[in-house]
Amino acid sequence: MAGRTAVITGAGSGIGRACALGLLADGWTVVLTGRREQPLEETARLAPAAERGRAVALPADITVPASVDELFAGVADRFGRLDLLFNNAADTMPYTRTENVGAEDWHRVMDSIATGTFLCSRAAFRMMKDQSPRGGRIINNGAPSAQVPRPDSIAFTAAKHAVAGLTRSLSLDGRRYDISCGQIDIGNVTPADRPQPAVLQADGSLRVEPTMDVRHVVDTVRAMAALPAGVNIQSVLVMPAAMPYVGRG
Repeated sequence: MAGRTAVITGAGSGIGRACALGLLADGWTVVLTGRREQPLEETARLAPAAERGRAVALPADITVPASVDELFAGVADRFGRLDLLFNNAADTMPYTRTENVGAEDWHRVMDSIATGTFLCSRAAFRMMKDQSPRGGRIINNGAPSAQVPRPDSIAFTAAKHAVAGLTRSLSLDGRRYDISCGQIDIGNVTPADRPQPAVLQADGSLRVEPTMDVRHVVDTVRAMAALPAGVNIQSVLVMPAAMPYVGRG
Protein backbone atom coordinates (compact mmCIF):
# COMPACT_ATOMS: atom_id res chain seq x y z
CA MET A 1 0.00 0.00 0.00
CA ALA A 2 3.03 2.27 -0.35
CA GLY A 3 2.07 5.63 -1.82
CA ARG A 4 -1.61 5.26 -0.93
CA THR A 5 -3.35 7.83 1.24
CA ALA A 6 -6.15 7.21 3.75
CA VAL A 7 -8.24 9.56 5.87
CA ILE A 8 -9.60 8.27 9.20
CA THR A 9 -12.12 10.29 11.17
CA GLY A 10 -12.20 9.92 14.92
CA ALA A 11 -8.55 8.86 14.80
CA GLY A 12 -7.66 10.20 18.23
CA SER A 13 -8.89 7.22 20.23
CA GLY A 14 -10.49 3.79 20.23
CA ILE A 15 -11.24 2.05 16.96
CA GLY A 16 -10.05 4.97 14.84
CA ARG A 17 -6.67 5.03 16.56
CA ALA A 18 -6.27 1.26 16.35
CA CYS A 19 -7.16 1.15 12.65
CA ALA A 20 -4.84 4.05 11.90
CA LEU A 21 -1.92 2.15 13.44
CA GLY A 22 -2.91 -0.96 11.48
CA LEU A 23 -2.97 0.88 8.16
CA LEU A 24 0.36 2.56 8.93
CA ALA A 25 1.83 -0.91 9.48
CA ASP A 26 0.57 -1.87 6.01
CA GLY A 27 2.41 1.05 4.41
CA TRP A 28 -0.43 3.54 4.06
CA THR A 29 0.00 7.27 4.55
CA VAL A 30 -2.73 8.03 7.09
CA VAL A 31 -4.36 11.40 7.66
CA LEU A 32 -5.62 11.44 11.25
CA THR A 33 -8.59 13.71 11.81
CA GLY A 34 -10.78 14.70 14.73
CA ARG A 35 -11.74 17.86 16.56
CA ARG A 36 -8.69 18.00 18.84
CA GLU A 37 -5.10 17.94 17.65
CA GLN A 38 -3.50 16.53 20.81
CA PRO A 39 -5.13 13.06 20.66
CA LEU A 40 -4.29 12.86 16.96
CA GLU A 41 -0.64 13.61 17.71
CA GLU A 42 -0.74 10.95 20.44
CA THR A 43 -1.97 8.42 17.87
CA ALA A 44 0.94 9.31 15.59
CA ARG A 45 3.44 8.90 18.46
CA LEU A 46 2.16 5.39 19.14
CA ALA A 47 3.34 4.26 15.70
CA PRO A 48 6.85 2.81 15.36
CA ALA A 49 9.43 5.44 14.52
CA ALA A 50 9.80 4.15 10.95
CA GLU A 51 6.06 4.67 10.33
CA ARG A 52 5.53 7.97 12.15
CA GLY A 53 6.38 10.11 9.13
CA ARG A 54 3.36 8.72 7.30
CA ALA A 55 0.95 9.76 10.06
CA VAL A 56 -0.37 13.28 9.54
CA ALA A 57 -2.69 15.03 12.00
CA LEU A 58 -5.20 17.39 10.35
CA PRO A 59 -7.87 18.45 12.87
CA ALA A 60 -11.40 19.08 11.58
CA ASP A 61 -14.99 19.16 12.77
CA ILE A 62 -16.79 16.74 10.46
CA THR A 63 -20.18 18.23 11.32
CA VAL A 64 -19.21 21.58 9.76
CA PRO A 65 -19.17 21.71 5.92
CA ALA A 66 -16.45 24.37 5.72
CA SER A 67 -14.20 22.41 8.08
CA VAL A 68 -14.64 19.23 6.03
CA ASP A 69 -13.90 21.09 2.80
CA GLU A 70 -10.75 22.55 4.36
CA LEU A 71 -9.66 19.10 5.52
CA PHE A 72 -9.95 17.49 2.11
CA ALA A 73 -8.39 20.50 0.39
CA GLY A 74 -5.43 19.98 2.71
CA VAL A 75 -5.25 16.31 1.75
CA ALA A 76 -5.34 17.23 -1.95
CA ASP A 77 -2.65 19.91 -1.57
CA ARG A 78 -0.33 17.70 0.46
CA PHE A 79 -0.76 14.29 -1.19
CA GLY A 80 -2.50 14.90 -4.52
CA ARG A 81 -4.96 12.03 -4.13
CA LEU A 82 -7.14 10.04 -1.74
CA ASP A 83 -7.42 6.25 -1.88
CA LEU A 84 -9.38 5.44 1.28
CA LEU A 85 -11.79 7.15 3.65
CA PHE A 86 -12.79 5.44 6.90
CA ASN A 87 -15.86 7.20 8.31
CA ASN A 88 -15.43 6.23 11.95
CA ALA A 89 -16.16 9.29 14.11
CA ALA A 90 -19.24 9.32 16.33
CA ASP A 91 -20.62 11.19 19.30
CA THR A 92 -22.81 9.07 21.53
CA MET A 93 -25.08 9.64 24.52
CA PRO A 94 -26.07 7.57 27.56
CA TYR A 95 -28.91 5.11 27.14
CA THR A 96 -32.00 7.30 27.56
CA ARG A 97 -35.69 6.54 27.35
CA THR A 98 -37.20 7.93 24.16
CA GLU A 99 -39.48 10.36 25.96
CA ASN A 100 -36.49 11.88 27.76
CA VAL A 101 -34.17 12.37 24.76
CA GLY A 102 -33.45 16.07 24.28
CA ALA A 103 -33.40 17.65 20.85
CA GLU A 104 -29.85 18.89 21.43
CA ASP A 105 -28.57 15.36 22.09
CA TRP A 106 -30.52 14.03 19.10
CA HIS A 107 -28.93 16.56 16.74
CA ARG A 108 -25.46 16.08 18.21
CA VAL A 109 -25.54 12.31 17.67
CA MET A 110 -27.15 12.53 14.22
CA ASP A 111 -24.77 15.26 13.08
CA SER A 112 -21.62 13.44 14.17
CA ILE A 113 -22.63 10.10 12.67
CA ALA A 114 -24.99 10.68 9.74
CA THR A 115 -24.14 14.23 8.65
CA GLY A 116 -20.43 13.73 9.24
CA THR A 117 -20.42 10.56 7.14
CA PHE A 118 -22.25 12.38 4.34
CA LEU A 119 -20.03 15.46 4.35
CA CYS A 120 -16.78 13.48 4.36
CA SER A 121 -18.05 11.07 1.71
CA ARG A 122 -19.16 13.94 -0.51
CA ALA A 123 -15.71 15.50 -0.25
CA ALA A 124 -14.07 12.13 -0.95
CA PHE A 125 -16.26 11.63 -4.04
CA ARG A 126 -15.16 14.99 -5.39
CA MET A 127 -11.51 14.03 -5.03
CA MET A 128 -11.73 10.40 -6.12
CA LYS A 129 -13.70 10.98 -9.32
CA ASP A 130 -11.25 13.59 -10.63
CA GLN A 131 -7.91 12.08 -9.63
CA SER A 132 -5.76 9.90 -11.86
CA PRO A 133 -6.00 6.98 -11.64
CA ARG A 134 -9.64 7.54 -10.82
CA GLY A 135 -11.52 5.94 -7.91
CA GLY A 136 -11.01 4.88 -4.34
CA ARG A 137 -12.73 3.23 -1.40
CA ILE A 138 -14.96 4.38 1.46
CA ILE A 139 -15.51 2.26 4.57
CA ASN A 140 -18.30 3.28 6.93
CA ASN A 141 -18.39 2.30 10.60
CA GLY A 142 -21.92 1.01 11.15
CA ALA A 143 -23.26 -0.94 14.12
CA PRO A 144 -25.35 -4.01 14.93
CA SER A 145 -27.92 -1.48 16.13
CA ALA A 146 -28.62 -0.60 12.50
CA GLN A 147 -30.26 -4.01 12.26
CA VAL A 148 -31.22 -4.91 15.84
CA PRO A 149 -31.39 -1.96 18.25
CA ARG A 150 -30.77 -1.86 21.97
CA PRO A 151 -33.37 -0.42 24.34
CA ASP A 152 -33.22 3.32 24.97
CA SER A 153 -30.86 4.08 22.07
CA ILE A 154 -33.12 5.85 19.59
CA ALA A 155 -30.68 8.55 18.45
CA PHE A 156 -27.73 6.20 17.96
CA THR A 157 -29.92 3.56 16.30
CA ALA A 158 -31.45 6.08 13.89
CA ALA A 159 -28.03 7.50 13.04
CA LYS A 160 -26.59 4.07 12.29
CA HIS A 161 -29.63 3.22 10.13
CA ALA A 162 -28.79 6.39 8.21
CA VAL A 163 -25.21 5.17 7.78
CA ALA A 164 -26.49 1.90 6.31
CA GLY A 165 -28.52 3.89 3.79
CA LEU A 166 -25.54 6.10 3.00
CA THR A 167 -23.38 3.02 2.44
CA ARG A 168 -25.82 1.60 -0.11
CA SER A 169 -26.26 4.90 -1.92
CA LEU A 170 -22.54 5.60 -1.99
CA SER A 171 -21.87 2.09 -3.29
CA LEU A 172 -24.38 2.58 -6.09
CA ASP A 173 -23.46 6.15 -6.98
CA GLY A 174 -19.74 5.37 -6.82
CA ARG A 175 -19.87 2.83 -9.64
CA ARG A 176 -19.62 5.50 -12.31
CA TYR A 177 -16.42 6.81 -10.72
CA ASP A 178 -14.78 3.48 -9.71
CA ILE A 179 -15.48 4.28 -6.04
CA SER A 180 -16.36 1.35 -3.79
CA CYS A 181 -18.17 1.70 -0.48
CA GLY A 182 -18.59 -0.93 2.21
CA GLN A 183 -19.63 -1.04 5.83
CA ILE A 184 -18.25 -2.72 8.93
CA ASP A 185 -20.68 -3.31 11.80
CA ILE A 186 -18.77 -3.74 15.04
CA GLY A 187 -19.92 -5.66 18.10
CA ASN A 188 -18.69 -5.28 21.67
CA VAL A 189 -15.01 -4.37 21.85
CA THR A 190 -13.20 -4.92 25.14
CA PRO A 191 -12.79 -1.53 26.87
CA ALA A 192 -9.17 -0.50 27.21
CA ASP A 193 -9.46 1.43 30.47
CA ARG A 194 -12.48 0.17 32.44
CA PRO A 195 -14.52 -2.97 33.13
CA GLN A 196 -17.21 -3.90 30.64
CA PRO A 197 -20.46 -2.43 32.04
CA ALA A 198 -23.72 -4.32 32.28
CA VAL A 199 -26.07 -3.42 29.42
CA LEU A 200 -29.85 -3.23 29.47
CA GLN A 201 -31.46 -6.10 27.56
CA ALA A 202 -34.82 -6.08 25.77
CA ASP A 203 -36.41 -8.08 28.60
CA GLY A 204 -35.43 -5.43 31.13
CA SER A 205 -32.53 -7.35 32.65
CA LEU A 206 -28.92 -6.17 32.85
CA ARG A 207 -26.13 -8.33 31.43
CA VAL A 208 -22.37 -8.04 31.08
CA GLU A 209 -21.99 -9.16 27.47
CA PRO A 210 -19.02 -10.90 25.82
CA THR A 211 -16.42 -8.70 24.17
CA MET A 212 -13.60 -9.09 21.66
CA ASP A 213 -10.18 -7.53 21.21
CA VAL A 214 -10.07 -4.52 18.90
CA ARG A 215 -7.43 -6.27 16.77
CA HIS A 216 -10.18 -8.27 15.09
CA VAL A 217 -11.79 -5.03 13.94
CA VAL A 218 -8.43 -3.71 12.75
CA ASP A 219 -7.71 -6.89 10.79
CA THR A 220 -11.09 -6.62 9.04
CA VAL A 221 -10.61 -2.96 8.11
CA ARG A 222 -7.11 -3.73 6.82
CA ALA A 223 -8.51 -6.56 4.68
CA MET A 224 -11.23 -4.32 3.25
CA ALA A 225 -8.71 -1.58 2.53
CA ALA A 226 -6.34 -3.98 0.77
CA LEU A 227 -8.88 -5.22 -1.77
CA PRO A 228 -8.06 -4.44 -5.40
CA ALA A 229 -10.09 -1.85 -7.27
CA GLY A 230 -13.33 -3.35 -8.51
CA VAL A 231 -13.70 -5.72 -5.54
CA ASN A 232 -15.79 -4.79 -2.51
CA ILE A 233 -16.96 -6.15 0.80
CA GLN A 234 -20.37 -4.53 0.88
CA SER A 235 -21.18 -5.30 4.50
CA VAL A 236 -19.54 -7.27 7.29
CA LEU A 237 -20.43 -7.81 10.95
CA VAL A 238 -17.56 -8.52 13.34
CA MET A 239 -18.67 -9.48 16.84
CA PRO A 240 -18.03 -11.86 19.74
CA ALA A 241 -19.68 -15.15 18.84
CA ALA A 242 -21.62 -15.24 22.12
CA MET A 243 -22.79 -11.62 21.99
CA PRO A 244 -26.61 -11.40 22.08
CA TYR A 245 -27.30 -10.28 18.53
CA VAL A 246 -28.81 -13.24 16.72
CA GLY A 247 -32.03 -13.63 18.63
CA ARG A 248 -31.44 -10.45 20.63
CA GLY A 249 -34.38 -9.80 22.96
